Amino acid sequence: MLVQERMSTHPVTITTETTMTDALRVMRENQVRRLPVLDETGRLVGIVSEKDLLYASPSPATSLSIYEMHYMLTQLRVTELMTSDVITVAPDVPLEEAARIMADNKIGGLPVVDDGDLVGIITETDIFKVFLELLGAREKGLRLTLLIPERKGEIARITTEIARLGGNILALGTFLGDDPTTAVVTVKVEDVPAAELEAAMRDLNCTILDSREI
Repeated sequence: MLVQERMSTHPVTITTETTMTDALRVMRENQVRRLPVLDETGRLVGIVSEKDLLYASPSPATSLSIYEMHYMLTQLRVTELMTSDVITVAPDVPLEEAARIMADNKIGGLPVVDDGDLVGIITETDIFKVFLELLGAREKGLRLTLLIPERKGEIARITTEIARLGGNILALGTFLGDDPTTAVVTVKVEDVPAAELEAAMRDLNCTILDSREI
């Protein structure tokens, strides 16, 4: 799956002339937490987050009057608050690579740029939605978490046995175990009784860490 398949293709943007107060208004009206900033030619020159704007708000302990604060905020441009060195991705980047970039850089969104033009934005919310799909969170079924040896063919043995029992795999994910010799597998299955599936997994020498109907 690529970024272009899950990104928002018409991101809400602002310009370098947008004030802090207007940027906050745009965020609230559109229910977004970050805004790409474009110059007069439409090129991406920065990004500003809700956190950037809120941190720049005056402290309640300020000696300024409410009128002075309001005036100051209406004059403050986003160019003074935005991140200019924007981390971006291309639309054909794998989704997991975009997630890695966000996690490594502790950011919640990435503008998507194609040949210098802003074509979308991918956010942590988009990644969370894919995570829900990968684990079948919106599907009804028997969810098993298994501890298995980290070696070739183990996943194939599990899926083959589920198929033999007449089960339909709704989701399957693999995760790192406590040490390099093991892996954790989460599989959600329908059309197989829990007791029968659990017994089959034990026969394959899988350790059942969790089993539940959800």
